[in-house]
Amino acid sequence: MKIWTVAAQKGGVGKTTTTVSLAGSLHKRGWRTLMVDLDPHGSLTSYLGLNPDVVEPNAYTLFDAAGRDQSADLADSIHPTRAGGFDLVPSSTALISLERRFGQKQGMGLVLARALKSIAGRYDFCLIDCPPTLGVLVVNALVCCEKLIVPVQTEFLAAQSVDRLLGTITMIEKSRGQPLPYVVVPTMFDRRTRASNDTVETLRMRRDIKLWDDVIPVDTQFREASRLGRPLTTWQPNAKGSQAYERLLEYVLENGGRAQLRIVG
Repeated sequence: MKIWTVAAQKGGVGKTTTTVSLAGSLHKRGWRTLMVDLDPHGSLTSYLGLNPDVVEPNAYTLFDAAGRDQSADLADSIHPTRAGGFDLVPSSTALISLERRFGQKQGMGLVLARALKSIAGRYDFCLIDCPPTLGVLVVNALVCCEKLIVPVQTEFLAAQSVDRLLGTITMIEKSRGQPLPYVVVPTMFDRRTRASNDTVETLRMRRDIKLWDDVIPVDTQFREASRLGRPLTTWQPNAKGSQAYERLLEYVLENGGRAQLRIVG
């Protein structure tokens, strides 16, 4: 099972949209796909038709058990979704208390990695949606992943969020003892605005980041897909946003993100 983490140290940049859209594209190609929502706000969970205030068991169930030196089976926290063809480990608003309760407990940064090993044979890909703040949840997602996807909104504060994440990547690489492959993905690009064009140009001039040489455009269809609880890439595959995520998926797959092909039948 390939594990990809979608993270950025800034909110509202398209993390959930990126997670759902890539999952939809993977599903269309026949890959068994699991999503994990580690954001206490539960945007991914709500998108897929579950309520992070009430759904149980959930991601918090796993961390709470580990914090109390107990065990919880991740398989119990996996739920089907209304989108069809996708499974989800939903978020819980209780995740917001995790840092206070168990943030300093030894071994909490490896909880998710250990849990995912127990269900690795059930899926080809796992996509993890993260909160925008650095803490034990993001550390879990970065430690266990094989590829980090960093959405960056094409506006003037983008460079600051990239710099913060680069520092986090350096820290995690020291902990992992190996490089963490990543790609920065410009999102919400509006070619009509100077801010979007200038930001993309600034990002492309930098030599210290690994930047995808394309953009995810503004597309009003994303909002409608969210209302329906479906990935745009499966609901409207010809939409410009869908086509952009298809290109992103190809890029990630071609750069060390491909799982072993399943032979069916």
